Formats: sequence, structure tokens, C-alpha cells
Amino acid sequence: MIRHALFWVLAAGTASTVHAQVTFERLLNAGEEPENWLTYSGNYDGQRYSPLAQVDRDNVQDLEVQWVYQARSLEKYETTALVVDGVLYTIQAPNDVIALDAATGRPIWTHPYQNAPEGGNCCGRVNRGLAISGNTLLMGTLDAHLVAIDAQTGDRLWTTEVAPASERYAITHAPLVIKNLALVGTAGGDRGIRGLLAAYDVDTGEEVWRFHTIPAAGEPGNETWIGTDPDSGRAAWEVGGAAIWNTGAYDPETNLTFWGTGNPWPDWDGRNRLGDNLYSDSVVAVDADTGELRWYYQFTPHDEMDYDATQVPVLADVEWEGELRRVMLWANRNGLMYMLDRVTGEFLYGQPFVQVNWTTGFDSDGRPILNPDAIPRPDEPVLVMPTVLGATNWYPPSYSPVTGLFYVPAWENTGTMATQGVFPRATDPTPMGNINISPNMRAPLSAGEPFEELLDPADGQDYYGAVRAFDPATGDLVWQHAMNDITWAGVLSTASNLVFSGGREGYFYALDAETGELLWRISLGGQVNSGPMTYMVDGRQYVAVAAGTGLFAFALE
Repeated sequence: MIRHALFWVLAAGTASTVHAQVTFERLLNAGEEPENWLTYSGNYDGQRYSPLAQVDRDNVQDLEVQWVYQARSLEKYETTALVVDGVLYTIQAPNDVIALDAATGRPIWTHPYQNAPEGGNCCGRVNRGLAISGNTLLMGTLDAHLVAIDAQTGDRLWTTEVAPASERYAITHAPLVIKNLALVGTAGGDRGIRGLLAAYDVDTGEEVWRFHTIPAAGEPGNETWIGTDPDSGRAAWEVGGAAIWNTGAYDPETNLTFWGTGNPWPDWDGRNRLGDNLYSDSVVAVDADTGELRWYYQFTPHDEMDYDATQVPVLADVEWEGELRRVMLWANRNGLMYMLDRVTGEFLYGQPFVQVNWTTGFDSDGRPILNPDAIPRPDEPVLVMPTVLGATNWYPPSYSPVTGLFYVPAWENTGTMATQGVFPRATDPTPMGNINISPNMRAPLSAGEPFEELLDPADGQDYYGAVRAFDPATGDLVWQHAMNDITWAGVLSTASNLVFSGGREGYFYALDAETGELLWRISLGGQVNSGPMTYMVDGRQYVAVAAGTGLFAFALE
């Protein structure tokens, strides 16, 4: 460990920076201390919204860089930092934990972690963040371990193996602490793992429960995996993927925690895994104390386009058909935006938020209906939309209770050319049903419809990134901010009606949360691959974002 003094001495000889315990009560009420950022999404509901309002629409143009932390790693910087009582905690990829003075960027300590040689991931040696409980920081590692670190000293407290890296398991997301448990799931769905979510005692590192995202033989749902993997000879469900790539959300009223799962494996060809392949491409709601599955919803049954449900679940209370409902909002990689009842899992509506042609609507149970014109047959490849990289991806959206709008980072694109054997298959055993448009879904979009008046396709480009704002009660698009290039950036909303985001162009910017008007932007010299966050130290609000290989903190001059 590389350590600097945590309790440094001021010129006058007085000590500063004494940590308070981050209790479960503090995590439950994180919105009451907006000066801190206590979880990956800011709090349990996944809204990535801050009550801070010092930076507003009138003065945001006066934001200036206050400090920059330059990582030594050249890997993508996807981490969202935590801030606790004036100390900022971040991760230098893949797994070095850094403590910084949140006001100055001054390093306090560094905790290096050496991954096992076999530790790896399909999509970069990345990590998206930390969790904290008491004075213990928790990190998942590329070699599929959970590590506990003393937040004051940087000393390691314990390490436990979640799954064997030798079997291609990894962890890329920030853990989620609920009560005395640290919840973490495994990546590796593109490498033939069997996905899982597990909970560990924060004090000891002992496993308390484990939930597999693919049911074993004899369990409900296992019948949706028909076939044998030709390479390993194992049953399809044993190597079927359904990884967990991103941090979940938690509803204390029901004690349910919600997690998105990734694609089934093999990604592109489902002939040896016939059926719906539960619980891949789904949201699963499990009891936070026991790991027992309470409900699930599958976004893309029998996926062969790699439409992982990697997004952060967003919990909100929304009026629906004259009744205030406790809902979950989800803009999915498959191009459809959903609203589900978060208590029961009931499907309320789904509709495209980009151009979509693989489905024509939903049946009465909320199951997507395949579009027969988007099914490739021998020697007849077709264009499937959205593209295989998705209409959105892991980068987090935001919801503002002030505006009531759902802010989604999205791609508009031309799609992927599919041949037989790549989703959707003509031999898929799942019946397509009647080809009708559900009352709760708009017709598939033609180019420029129904967004024609709002879109600015960036000098005629057929693909671009955008932040789109939707009214979740209706699904209507309210505004969009289009970019000249695609985006891998998350979104932050604040009580002062600001929305912050970025993109591959390298800009970090602020928008009017009600209108989408661009109010401020700055070039950071590298693309934004992270979700922005905000905090306050000594009465001064900071906005921080990772871009390129650096972490940038802004405040008003």
C-alpha cells in the first residue's frame, strides 16, 4: 500500500478530516446529506439525482476546473467516485483504490490490488466504482474477488473469492451495501460463465446467500435452456452467461433489490440453447436478506443480438392511469423503454426510444412480438435495429423528481446486418403470436418519426449519440440534445434544473433540464466513459467526471 497521512495537519496545527461511520441509516437517507455521494448512483433508487442547487442555470457558465487527478492507467476510466465527509474515493483501473481530498484533489492514500494473471473481461480492464459501509470500502476485482479496505488508512481488511477467475469470472461494477451485506455480481457472460449475484457480510467477508441468474436443473426456468454447448459438452444452462455488469437498486419498503442481467451465451447463435433462456436479458427482483427471487421481467427472450440488460434500474413514483404507482424505469439496450411496477413486476408499458424494427409490439403479458420482416432466412440477411452495441448500454440514466423527466443517454444508428443463426432466427421455437401493435406501444419508427421536429442528425450522419428526456407517465419525448458522435457517458440531474453529461467527442456539458438547451460545455481531451456526480465541501458545490484517463472536478469561481 502507498500511504499518505490521512489526518494531515493544518498550518495552525489543528487536525482536519475525521470520518464518521457510513451507517445503513445514512445510506437510506442519502438525499438528506447531498454534500456526500454515498453510492454508485448517489442513493438506493438509482436516480443519479442530487438536491444540490448552488450551481444553477444562471451561473453554470462560470464553472471552472478546480483540480485534475491523472490516473497512471491508460485503460478506460469508467468509475463514478464516492465522496464521504470531504474525502473522495475512486479507482484507477483496473483495481487500485485512491483516496483524495475532495476539495483539492490531493492524494491521501493509494491501495494497489494485483489481479491474478487469469483475471480478465471481454470489454476492457475496467471498474465502475466502490461501496462503503461503516469505515469499510468494498471493491469487486477483475479476478472476481471482493476486497474490503479501511477507508481511513487504506489497509486491506479482508479478501474473499466470489467466483474462480480461472473459469472466466470477473467483477466490473460497484458493489451495493444493504444493511450489513455487500452485494456483488459477476461479469463474464461473453465468456461462457453461469451468472450470479451474491451477498457477503461486510465485517467478515463470509458469504450469506447466492442467487444464480440461470436456474439449475429441476429449478423453475431451467426448461428454457434446451441444448448442449458443443465446445464443452456441458448443458447450455451451465455456461449460459446472464452476467451482471452494473450496480442494482434497492427499495427499502419491500426489501427488494433489483439487478439487470446480460445476454445468453453464445451471444450470436442460439441453436444450442433453444428457449427463452431465463433469466438472461432480464431484471430480477430478489429479497435483500435471503437472495430469494420474488419476480422477474425478461426484456429480450432468446436474445441473439447481445441486447444485455446492463442498465441501472431507476426507481420512481409516477402517476399512471390516475394512480400514483411505485415503478421502475428502464431504457434498455434493445431500444425499448419500459415502465414496470417495482412491487409486483407488472408490465405497464414499453415503447421505442430510438429506431427499432426487431419487434412490432407486446402481447397481453408484456412479451415482445417478433417482427417477421426482421427475421433472416437462408441467403436473405436483414437489417436489425438497433445495432448490436445497443440503443444505450451500461452508462447510467437519471431521473429528476423536480422536472419529473427521465434522462436517457442513447444512440441513434442504422442497426446490424443479421444472417440466419443470428437474432432473430426463423427456427426460434418461441411462437411469434399475432403481429399486432400493443395499445401500450407505438408503431416501429421510420427515420425521423415521431421525433422529426426535435432531431438534429448532425450534418446528415446516420448515427449519433444523444441525451433524450422523456415524460415517464406517457413515454413522450420532451427534448433531446444530439451530438456529432456516439456516447458512452452517464447522466446527472440536479435540483437546480441542470443535466450534466458527455460523450465520445470529449465534451463535458450542462443542459437545461426542462428544455435541453446547451448552457455550458468544455473539452476534456478524452472521451467521457463515466457517470458524472456532484458533492459539496465547505459550502462549495463540485461537479466531477472521469474523462480520458483523468478525473476532473469543477466548481464556480
